[in-house]
Amino acid sequence: MNATLLIMFLLLDLLQVKTHETNLQNITKLTSGGDNAEAYFSPDGKKLTMQISNPKANIHCDQIFIKDLNNADSVNNLSLVSTGKGRTTCSFFMPDGKHILYASTHETDTSCPAPPKARPDGKYVWAIYPSFDIYISDLKGKIVKKLTNSPSYDAEGVVSPDGKKICFTSMRSGDLELWTMNLDGSNLKQITNELGYDGGAFFSHDSKKLVYRASRPRTPEQISTYKNLLAENLVMPTEMELYTCNVDGTNKKQITHLGKANWAPYFHPNNDKIIFASNHHSTRGYDFQLYLVDTNGNRLKQITWESNFNAFPMFSPDGKKLVFSSNRNQSAPRETNVFIADWVEVSEKAFADMGKMKKHILYLSSDELEGRLAGSKSEKKAATYIAAEFKMNGLEPFINNKFIQPFSYQVNTNPRDSLNPTLLKVNANNVVCYLNNQANKTIVIGAHYDHLGRNEHHNSTKANSKGEIHNGADDNASGVSAVLALSKMLSQNNFKENANFIFVCFSGEEDGLMGSKNLAAYINVNHKLPITMINMDMIGRVDSLKNLVVTGVGTSPVFPELIEKLKPGGYNISLDSSGIGPSDHTSFYLQNKPVLNFFSGSHHDYHKPTDDADKINYTGVENVCNYVYRIVMNLCSFDSIPFTKAKMAASKSAPRYKVTLGIMPDYTNYGDGLHVDGVSDNRPAQKAGIEAGDILMKIDKCDIKEVYSYMECLSNFKIGDRVKVYIKRKNELMILDLEF
Repeated sequence: MNATLLIMFLLLDLLQVKTHETNLQNITKLTSGGDNAEAYFSPDGKKLTMQISNPKANIHCDQIFIKDLNNADSVNNLSLVSTGKGRTTCSFFMPDGKHILYASTHETDTSCPAPPKARPDGKYVWAIYPSFDIYISDLKGKIVKKLTNSPSYDAEGVVSPDGKKICFTSMRSGDLELWTMNLDGSNLKQITNELGYDGGAFFSHDSKKLVYRASRPRTPEQISTYKNLLAENLVMPTEMELYTCNVDGTNKKQITHLGKANWAPYFHPNNDKIIFASNHHSTRGYDFQLYLVDTNGNRLKQITWESNFNAFPMFSPDGKKLVFSSNRNQSAPRETNVFIADWVEVSEKAFADMGKMKKHILYLSSDELEGRLAGSKSEKKAATYIAAEFKMNGLEPFINNKFIQPFSYQVNTNPRDSLNPTLLKVNANNVVCYLNNQANKTIVIGAHYDHLGRNEHHNSTKANSKGEIHNGADDNASGVSAVLALSKMLSQNNFKENANFIFVCFSGEEDGLMGSKNLAAYINVNHKLPITMINMDMIGRVDSLKNLVVTGVGTSPVFPELIEKLKPGGYNISLDSSGIGPSDHTSFYLQNKPVLNFFSGSHHDYHKPTDDADKINYTGVENVCNYVYRIVMNLCSFDSIPFTKAKMAASKSAPRYKVTLGIMPDYTNYGDGLHVDGVSDNRPAQKAGIEAGDILMKIDKCDIKEVYSYMECLSNFKIGDRVKVYIKRKNELMILDLEF
């Protein structure tokens, strides 16, 4: 990201959707009103059993109902199969399809047991009613057998596909563990035996394995909390991970390590993946989405985005349908309904490969490439690497049958003295390729690959850093890795998009967007198809709150809804309508093209030798790449992508000034002054005694809060002025004399 342009735009205060649930088609709502959940298929796939409470329908406590899918369009096509007394949970069809397994409290107390009282600390808890026992009923509601009879919690029962075993959760050992038994209740066997809540188990489709959720209190405080709650017949299901084991309890394996609540797992029809509900992504509020993960814990994929509660997924016996519960399409607040959808397998090639993206970042930001300075041998080496990847992904050259496109420009290697420029000719190289889908529109996807080298062009934010390698892992090996990933995804996803693609890695960005200016001008003259441009510059530092900035949202009316609807779970997207910013999308906006730019935020290592690969959030890079892919796939469905002139985020203009202090500012707005990252030798700041780490609060009578006010202050002075400078150093206020 270009430093000079970044400062300028800081001063300017930078600032029709297809379904994106691609695995789910023909989503149909099966219930209406109340709380409808835990819907599971009959062995022939023609019926569902589910748990319902709906006071408006006189169902005041959870009861078990059956729905005939032959009449799925009727939301009232439900028949009660439990007694209508007490509270029920966790129903499941028996192998004959003529009986239902479920847990109920009705035998101990026919009234509805009270839900847990709100806790003083506000934390969410589940009730583990000790009066739950497991029963078998026929489809007309007649109980034909009681399978458990212990004075503790017995529930969450499911039947193996081969019809030989029932797995359930029980407190009979003093802890919440998984147990198995034969269909008649005999041959009880404890499967798990580690402290914590083991529950919600389901069998693999070959009946050889179990997948389940489990909490694992480890610290003395966690153990004490868990045991104290359990003594009150409560659990706190806010920290659970997924596990698998053999049906006999051997070969236990933790599948997820995501944090928060991961639950409601079910095996994919191929037994090699698990679908489940999770809120691990959530940074604000209540948000559960469905995810798919390999049984080895890799290749996590988000399945749902609609609404903020999606759970209890189950595949039909033939694997062609998925049933789940969701609060989408609500007719009243807090309403949850059951939905069914056609399940569509999506090619693995339609997802970013984080391993390969990491490989790209590690290589491009290695010392071997010496910071990829535009025009250097290391830039050409990086260009050769990128071109080879494009060729390997099956792309063709865009211009003159060559991937590497040379261009020249002049750069001022003395940027801090605009009155006495030192001009240097730079022979740089863009790397450009093309995916021709014979479409009537083209989308450009780009990122710059050049960086600062050894600070030969003096763009570093670290004082006196000439000769030090600036590896530029975030800026912008991260964006390049996404361009390479997207070139593979869009060319090898077994789908012909309704758009052509130009993939480009620019050089000369750090010297003033030189490569993108060159290509944008060429396209404007030689490639008349309607286009939009998507840029990724510094996407490698997604923070713990999952903040992401998307710029250019105001450059086309089709963008805003896409940006919001398609965002990764839990991400907080900051929108900037402007099409102008300190990166390569600007060059295309100035040619009247709609643009989007993705940016994970500035940081202390910006334009410093410390911008290294070990600080990259690789999961974040993967998520942003998949996010851009979803946006691109949706953009392909539009007949056109109209361009609109976007307003700047603010009307400030850059102040004119003829003096500098000779400091390297921290661009973060802390609100208490300008934090000094470095001080240049023999400049006014050093001569006055200012040091790295100081906080500049005031120059003469001019207050400074951040970089905006600092540069405005500078415009008030001229060479030779003598001023008082007010700084804070380690909480000590100091006043220094300074001469410009």
